[in-house]
Amino acid sequence: MSSIGWSVHGDGRRVAPGAVVAPDERLSWPRTVGIGMQHVVAMFGATFLVPLITGLPPATTLFFSAVGTVLFLLITGNRLPSYLGSSFAFLAPIAAANASGGMAVALGGVMVTGLLLAVVGVVVHLAGSRWIDVVMPPVVTGTIVALIGLNLAPVAWTNFQVSPVTALVTLLSIILITVLFRGILGRLAILLGVLTGYLVAVLRGEIDFATVGAAAWVGLPTFTAPSFDLAVLGLFVPVVFVLIAENVGHVKSVAAMTGKDLDPVIGRALFADGIATTLAGAGGGSGTTTYAENIGVMAATRVYSTAAYWVAAATALVLSLSPKFGALVATIPGGVLGGATTVLYGMIGILGARIWVQNKVDFSDPVNLTTAAVALVVGIADYTWVAGDVTFAGIALGTAAAIGIYHLMRSISRWRGTHDEALTPASVPGGTELER
Repeated sequence: MSSIGWSVHGDGRRVAPGAVVAPDERLSWPRTVGIGMQHVVAMFGATFLVPLITGLPPATTLFFSAVGTVLFLLITGNRLPSYLGSSFAFLAPIAAANASGGMAVALGGVMVTGLLLAVVGVVVHLAGSRWIDVVMPPVVTGTIVALIGLNLAPVAWTNFQVSPVTALVTLLSIILITVLFRGILGRLAILLGVLTGYLVAVLRGEIDFATVGAAAWVGLPTFTAPSFDLAVLGLFVPVVFVLIAENVGHVKSVAAMTGKDLDPVIGRALFADGIATTLAGAGGGSGTTTYAENIGVMAATRVYSTAAYWVAAATALVLSLSPKFGALVATIPGGVLGGATTVLYGMIGILGARIWVQNKVDFSDPVNLTTAAVALVVGIADYTWVAGDVTFAGIALGTAAAIGIYHLMRSISRWRGTHDEALTPASVPGGTELER
């Protein structure tokens, strides 16, 4: 065991067939540094798209993602490899809150979301995670994730119209790169597509580099203090459910790939992401979540060492301390964002459907069918309800509908015996398919 907590895997140079580098192991430091930087590349595109779309400073978001990753590793006892990047679940509530009360109010919403998630983490750590499956069975979780992505579709179209040619090139590049390349290049299709669209935008004269030239090479990011407005806080509550699903899914995925029982750290993972999101909201960054992009890197390399994530966090921190780098990222034009978000928002919607498929949600059951049907229309059509000074928009109402309708219908059907309950992680003894 090394002095900083990792044993060297094998000879430190290669991973044997069928073997994996466990979280408490590492390869040689040069190889670990290389893999850590690869994690930075993997998270880069998605992490920066959130601040670009919402108007938050990219360098500030990167700074808090680095700090959040360090906190996550510390709080989980260095047992759970993860990078905390920007969560797309915050896009709609930040945009709505910013439009009605300004960015400081939106940051207040991010901060409150983090605090709520941290509280959930404490409860899960003390009481176990079983109750999450009961409150949020797969039909509910999948519906919430899907309606968040599909609710954002008009935003993608608005950006697309800024420069249809650049947007179309960006979109087609992402599509083609996804199927033309294997391995890490294929998984970086969105980042590479954005770079291709950016080049087209440069050639078309759509980018002004004046701010890049004026920015300093080294300096602290721009920090913004939050403010709180009860009228918009309701927009952010649904995000908590999404972050719970993402974090639990991340823990389950890493456990399945490493063969380790990581259920005992689920509460710590939720608490850590909650603290990271709270700090981001307190200083001007986007809320965070565990990143599926980095799971792809681990699956490809079979290296699950947390040492690589310490390297990734350090690399991100260094980049965030260059205002010139942040200014360069901020020049990405609306047309490029339009092409990229057409794919990204759709992917978020389909990820909800993926949750249904993976958990074999039975839509011949009217309870499941009605839950998803009503909540999706409410979320996609952006239904709005004003109660005094508080406004509940599509995502908040859709989330409430998903949870409320499911439990109301399920309770009545059990009482009346009208419909058999589907086999879900909440109803199957022994847990989920992965757990069994």
